[in-house]
Amino acid sequence: MNHPHGVSPRLQASIHRSRRWFFRDCGVGVGRIALASLIANELAWNSSAAESANPTAPREPHFPAKVKRVIYLFMAGAPSQLELFDHKPKLAELEGKPIPPSVVKGQRYAFIQPNANVLGPRFKFAKHGESGAEISEVMPHLAKVVDDLAIVKSLHTDKFNHSPAQLFFNTGDGVPGRPSMGSWLSYGLGSEADDLPSFVVLKSGGSLSGGASMWSSGFLPSTHQGVPFRSQGDPILNVSNPAGFDRQAQRESLDLIRSLNEKQLEKVGDPEIATRINAYEMAFRMQAAAPELMDYSKETKETLDLYGANAGESSFANNCLLARRMAERGVRFIQVYHSGWDHHSNVEGGIRGQAKQTDQASAALIQDLKQRGLLKDTLVVWGGEFGRTPMVEASAALGRSNGRDHHPQAFSMWFAGGGIKSGTTLGATDELGFHVVERPVDVQDVQATILHLLGIDHTRLSFRFRGLDFRLTGVEEHHPVKEILA
Repeated sequence: MNHPHGVSPRLQASIHRSRRWFFRDCGVGVGRIALASLIANELAWNSSAAESANPTAPREPHFPAKVKRVIYLFMAGAPSQLELFDHKPKLAELEGKPIPPSVVKGQRYAFIQPNANVLGPRFKFAKHGESGAEISEVMPHLAKVVDDLAIVKSLHTDKFNHSPAQLFFNTGDGVPGRPSMGSWLSYGLGSEADDLPSFVVLKSGGSLSGGASMWSSGFLPSTHQGVPFRSQGDPILNVSNPAGFDRQAQRESLDLIRSLNEKQLEKVGDPEIATRINAYEMAFRMQAAAPELMDYSKETKETLDLYGANAGESSFANNCLLARRMAERGVRFIQVYHSGWDHHSNVEGGIRGQAKQTDQASAALIQDLKQRGLLKDTLVVWGGEFGRTPMVEASAALGRSNGRDHHPQAFSMWFAGGGIKSGTTLGATDELGFHVVERPVDVQDVQATILHLLGIDHTRLSFRFRGLDFRLTGVEEHHPVKEILA
């Protein structure tokens, strides 16, 4: 007898039973394989259904942590270190002259020739605070808190275009698909926030070259995905119930859905079912918590003025204030992206404009956290994906002049907060700001440092995927930057 799909009903039933046995009853079924891969990790969840139903429950670090949370101010587009933190008077002397061939030998750039002319610093620098750190004149607010900072001038990377470089900083790899730093921390440490996600994303200034992959959970369970919030209106779109659907009706619906999901979780052990349960419950709790989070009416005028924030406005200043409010409420990793630092033309005007948008709020965040007693257990990080060239970018065809190209060989970042040796400046570049000549620090050293301050040994936080043990910092040797640690 012929059958439509070439398979008899008896054989189809047998295949169905075999599939069901493999997923549910076999001792090495797919669900159990998934759980076994999690159990193999030192910071994995307990395999019971009850424990799996709360995949973001707080977990103990490897060793005592210096901080509980991170606020990462990511300046997308690559700020020019030569206009902000790394003062190079020699560039002013050589302005308009070709850079020495010995300096640029073997280098390649996105838009300019290696032998382009030198462009001098566009702003004045001065020493500030007891530490005597040099800060550009366009950052007067940051200059006031310079003794709370550890400035690193010797960063370098091997990624010289925006998207891979941004992805590398955020996920440890230059291509999409890997878990982001916030996702690794959510997976490794869980959440201390009952009514908000453990990993939140805030954006201002325009689009991001790395896109949503920068806050993706990658191959980690999707409950650890970063959740984008808005700084005006409803923080999350569609968080409110539709008209006529009250909270009691929603609770009853969720209870029914939860019971069905829990039965399925018990059968197959798929961690994504736990993610689904957790997502429904978190969304329900956020409906009550999010409006309060966004209510600035209890903030004093002095606090709003400190940040330069305005209620109802979408801005970097509002995002910094919102980041502080999230820190108070237990959010583990708060990623604040600000775009607009890609100055291939008119680097002077571009830097001045971006500093005006970000300097006051960045400094205010440190001051505000400090006066509330939160800075001691919060890590604040500021930096972009790479630096800018000492040579000028000028192209009549592209309409560019007095700009700077991408420069992965050397750039600057700063750190502040718990576990940081404040008033420190680490590393140095040559007199042209081209190469690192003292204490090089790479991107994954930065990642290892952040994990270390949260009590995590970066070599032990891993996840088995496709037969390999992956970690944020890769397989090569990297170390926390001890010189900036208190």
